[in-house]
Amino acid sequence: MTIAELLHTSRTIAVVGLSSRKFRPSYGVSEYMQRAWYRIIPVNPNETMILGEKTYPDLDSVPERIDIVDIFRRTEFVPEIVAAAIRIGARAVWMQEGVIHEEAAARARAAGLFIAMDRCILKEHLKL
Repeated sequence: MTIAELLHTSRTIAVVGLSSRKFRPSYGVSEYMQRAWYRIIPVNPNETMILGEKTYPDLDSVPERIDIVDIFRRTEFVPEIVAAAIRIGARAVWMQEGVIHEEAAARARAAGLFIAMDRCILKEHLKL
């Protein structure tokens, strides 16, 4: 699968680390993707509502199917997020720019998930 195929066949993006602060990259990227007709599910235990969507404390709490898990967290949190993405049956894990974790990526690939690492989902969507 390519990034273009992933973005064309996905509808639901769980954004781990999405902040309600409008100046944060996670907010701007998620707002853009929402305007591009993706369903954004915020995952942040410190928030209740972001971009008009109910916020969940973790991936395991999200009651619906997730296509892409988009990670806006520091690298040290990636392995636990990838483990949750595998558990819930997500199709892909997207690590935003500056987020790189080769071991976690290898685990996700071995479990059949598509991986995008150190890339911005907004920039990739704009290329399409």
